[in-house]
Amino acid sequence: MAQRIEPDLQFIKELQEVGGESLKKCYQCATCSVACPISPSANPYPRKEMVWAQWGLRDKLLNNPDIWLCHNCGTCSDLCPRGAKPGDLLAALRNMAYQRINPLPCIGKWMTSAKYLPILAGIPALLYLVLWIISANFVAGSAFPVAEGGKIVYGELFYELYFIDPVFVTLAVIVAGVFFVGVRNLIASLKPEGQVLKLGPGADKSWVCCLIDVIKEEVLTHKKFQDCGADKADRKIGHMALFYGFVCLAVVTGLLAAGFWTQMILGWVGIHVHNPFHTPMSFANPNKWLAIVGAVLLLTGLVLLTVRRLSLDPKKSASNYYDWYLLGVIWAVAVTGVLSMLLRLSGVATLAFPMYYLHLIAVFMLFAYLPWSKLGHLVYRTAALTYVRYMGR
Repeated sequence: MAQRIEPDLQFIKELQEVGGESLKKCYQCATCSVACPISPSANPYPRKEMVWAQWGLRDKLLNNPDIWLCHNCGTCSDLCPRGAKPGDLLAALRNMAYQRINPLPCIGKWMTSAKYLPILAGIPALLYLVLWIISANFVAGSAFPVAEGGKIVYGELFYELYFIDPVFVTLAVIVAGVFFVGVRNLIASLKPEGQVLKLGPGADKSWVCCLIDVIKEEVLTHKKFQDCGADKADRKIGHMALFYGFVCLAVVTGLLAAGFWTQMILGWVGIHVHNPFHTPMSFANPNKWLAIVGAVLLLTGLVLLTVRRLSLDPKKSASNYYDWYLLGVIWAVAVTGVLSMLLRLSGVATLAFPMYYLHLIAVFMLFAYLPWSKLGHLVYRTAALTYVRYMGR
């Protein structure tokens, strides 16, 4: 049966604006699909995606699970004889997918251009400035409070009970809800028409088993980065350092919150216990060293990924603002976090508290906008990989 193709010219323009500007150079030589080390042998990518993009087949592209299989190693773009940058096209499609599947797509659009950065940064900046003013006047009694013995304690100003946990717990609930809706929309968009009959070994695997396999074989080990080729080893090391740096810092934050709230709740019923994770922690505290290890891993991953992105040949693979936004925010979190610790130890309150204020802004920007940023692929790629594994792709 013949099928009428109706190109979406506006979609082609949008795709070119978010990183697929070279797609028209493709002349379907199939070098990209042959060169990709992890592309399936049946209906391999990214050749078919290049022609679909040239035809402006919006729904066919954005409902295509293969855009999530690509790990953006850049081999296809390196070897493309026309400089069509197929790797950049797949990255651009994923960026568009974040905006399509999530609620509030305007936030995703704000991340595509520097002109929207004042909005993204201004929201947490205003929030924490108001909280700072309230605390300085009614809680701490000073804009730069110094605790007994001349120590700087950030909790004296940005008190956890009122200013930290309520904000980030609310954010966590909102972000979890957005991810739930986004994953549901993603899976719904990937579902093929009709039914799929699965045959052979492993055909009876459940969704849960497939998810466990993906986490164990791909997320925790970053095996696909290794499969992309030995010359891409810096990507695997950089991504793993960043990933496990976040894991360490998440554990540290969780222990801090658990210690604080356990002490608070028991105190309300008249039971007074010592909180081993009370901040500021001494260097004898294992949680402190876990935080330092997490910070070192974070900075190591950032340096490797930033150097790699700076060294890319723009004729073969380009970095757009969407790529740099995430790296910039993570750099801001890491640098302001380290400087907050050093300034606190130095006892310079007039510098320490403003730096911690900037740190809170950066952390807010990282987590509040997580589903719309490239870091959201930690959830969405995992969901897509689980889906394609379950479907036998």
